[in-house]
Amino acid sequence: MRREEQYLADILEAADAIARFLKGISREDFLRDEVLQSAVLQKLIVIGEAAARLPKRFQEIHSDLEWADVIGFRNIAVHAYFSVNWSIVWNTATHDVPVLRTKIAEILGPGPSG
Repeated sequence: MRREEQYLADILEAADAIARFLKGISREDFLRDEVLQSAVLQKLIVIGEAAARLPKRFQEIHSDLEWADVIGFRNIAVHAYFSVNWSIVWNTATHDVPVLRTKIAEILGPGPSG
């Protein structure tokens, strides 16, 4: 079984990828680019899957994060893929993910110094 820190690192990596994908991209460009939409959605699914694998006790300790929303978004994206609203994906990727990334980075604390 993977450790909590590994799942949190997965979330950070996916959030960083989303930030790279969307750097300099407007909402209108995003809504016209099927490949970019797919890439961002895939990383949002990774975030939700990693969050779902965190133990309930960990989620309770860090209850300031909206774990149910993160996991629920993944479930909708995977199981109700036919009803994905790309405007919601855009808002999630550009507003919610950066906040989540900051909170996860705070939980992990500073990395090893070299």
